[in-house]
Amino acid sequence: MRYRVCKSFEIESGHMLLKHRGRCRFPHGHSRRIDVILSREELDANDMVCDFAAVKHALAEHIDRLDHAMAMNQEDPRYGEISQWCERVVTFGPRDPTTEVMARSIYDFLVTRIASGKPIEGAGRTYSLPTDLVVERVRVTETPTSWAEYGR
Repeated sequence: MRYRVCKSFEIESGHMLLKHRGRCRFPHGHSRRIDVILSREELDANDMVCDFAAVKHALAEHIDRLDHAMAMNQEDPRYGEISQWCERVVTFGPRDPTTEVMARSIYDFLVTRIASGKPIEGAGRTYSLPTDLVVERVRVTETPTSWAEYGR
């Protein structure tokens, strides 16, 4: 058996899906919830899987870049024009910024961050994430009835 915890984040973000043939190819937005599920076999010296604040600060910049941003496929013919008037444009390369792609991006970022073992600065403190911490999955909710998940 494993101990599991979840840290949730909420963001507002827009996207447009170049490869979609329906209305999703047009700019639109979502109130998104991001759930990061982590686990360990044993608790730490503080009887925790990990400090929630460490997870928050480890992901702060990565998630902030998505908040109130327009996510686009960099191959979208409108990319150049939109990035000139919109300060916050995020791309995932030649991939459409689907909820699935966003979930994978956050998962991969956190797995790499944990493996690095580097200290995490935030709120005037230094935190760490145990290197045996497992990112089980990242779920990104797009609407009250739709979500995508990436993980083990």
